[in-house]
Amino acid sequence: MNEINNKLGELVAIVKKLRSPNGCEWDKQQTSETLIPYLLEEAYEVAESIMDNSSSHLKEELGDLLLHVVFQAVLAEEKDEFVKMYQERFEMMKALEMKRLR
Repeated sequence: MNEINNKLGELVAIVKKLRSPNGCEWDKQQTSETLIPYLLEEAYEVAESIMDNSSSHLKEELGDLLLHVVFQAVLAEEKDEFVKMYQERFEMMKALEMKRLR
């Protein structure tokens, strides 16, 4: 599992590097919205690979889809969406805990 975490971390680092000031112009211009067509295309290609029972094609398409998932996560992180979501969940859990203690 540690190797998977390391590889996922490497993928996140690559996407962040592509989005950095010295990164790729195309990647820097992308938004969550502009990537939707590509994300959907990859999801459909995964489904097609499953329907075709093509494990080699599925492996490739899952990799492409994972790249889009990571890209979306990096974009959300850049907008602090994950931080806000975490804080909201933390506050909700704290309120529930206080309610249970009463």
